[in-house]
Amino acid sequence: MEEGLRQQLKVGQEKVILVACMLPDNNSDPNDPLGELRSLVDTAGGIVVDELFQNRNKPDSATYIGSGKVRELAEMVQAHGAQAVVFDNDLSPAQISNIEEEVKCKVLDRSEVILDIFAARAQTNEAKLQVELAQLIYTYPRLRAMWSHLERITGGSPVGMGTRGPGEQQLEIDRRIVKHKISVLKKLIEDIQIRKSREVAARNKDNFTVGLVGYTNAGKSTLFNTLTDAGAYADDRLFATLSTLTRKWNLGSGDSVMLSDTVGFVRDLPHHLVASFKATLEEAVHSDLLLIVLDVSDPRTRHQYETVNEVLKDIGADRQPRILLLNKIDRLENNAELLLFEKEVPDSLPISAQTGRGLDKLVERVREALRGGVNEVTLKIPLSDGKAIGFLETRTVVVDRQYEGAYAFYKVRIGKRHLDQLKSSGVSIEVVEA
Repeated sequence: MEEGLRQQLKVGQEKVILVACMLPDNNSDPNDPLGELRSLVDTAGGIVVDELFQNRNKPDSATYIGSGKVRELAEMVQAHGAQAVVFDNDLSPAQISNIEEEVKCKVLDRSEVILDIFAARAQTNEAKLQVELAQLIYTYPRLRAMWSHLERITGGSPVGMGTRGPGEQQLEIDRRIVKHKISVLKKLIEDIQIRKSREVAARNKDNFTVGLVGYTNAGKSTLFNTLTDAGAYADDRLFATLSTLTRKWNLGSGDSVMLSDTVGFVRDLPHHLVASFKATLEEAVHSDLLLIVLDVSDPRTRHQYETVNEVLKDIGADRQPRILLLNKIDRLENNAELLLFEKEVPDSLPISAQTGRGLDKLVERVREALRGGVNEVTLKIPLSDGKAIGFLETRTVVVDRQYEGAYAFYKVRIGKRHLDQLKSSGVSIEVVEA
């Protein structure tokens, strides 16, 4: 392959051919194996002109798909005038080099596409550092094996998919310098994680926290905006949100929680990228309650649900209570899939973040979780404590009121969390009957 072709990895507005090698342990959607990769390439700006499939028991060591399929791929590239080939599989540097020699155009793999999209979407300093580290760990060894030198990588420049870095640092040829850079980035991100953990812990101490998680493009940001009027960026594309945004969500009746919108998940997300984004996902890890948002109108819904559960387990966010939200019911042509999910996950809630359907039930469920189980108790409170009496009148269900001398006896239905909150506020309160 010509020197320098590999450096020009931008696929925006370029003709792209997708390739999927279907192995026995493949976990893509059997009805549309390349559906997600197609969306990834579209998000990156590429134009898909053709697709190639192959079933194999194991990858070919030299070209992943075998010499015959590579020749067929080369003919497709020539026929369409394609400028790039994107594999749904992760390729080794040698495999990429061998395929490029035959097809005479750029060859990228799935992880490079994901990294490129993350690089293009990263806005905060934290996200840029995380993306840069992930790119160095994943991309550098591959580029090192294929290129005779590494060119300058600058944020926003058209150097291409997989190498569009968020920083302005030059990647030196010398491995020692690159390893030092990785070490520095890890230390910076570790400092961010420590600080973020402290911030999250402090917020959780004073607030009930709810984390929005789910597959990318499931409608999390739209739901976040609907519930909080936060104005978070929402787009019908993959990875619209990369940085966590937290806002107050008013549940009514004096109740509120802190709601966090997080980065979306995809299947086969590079593990080092998950690790790099641990600070971003800290909100999900330490939330009191998780809302898993699922696009029930997507034909790949079940695969996406499995992926979300796998990633939550990977990041240690599989212990807290959760509510499954079956979003985008307004897009359903029939109720078959929705009814199946409701049967399999009885506590799931069908909603539409776009139209607001079902959100009243969501508010009730979150309020129940906030209160921590409702009990009927009788509380003795000084009549002079207007703040405590106001709390009971507005944030509990008052069953009865009795007055004796300087005290009021309130029989109320109150959540455990609210009762603990009232006790810790310094008021003179006594539980006389529970």
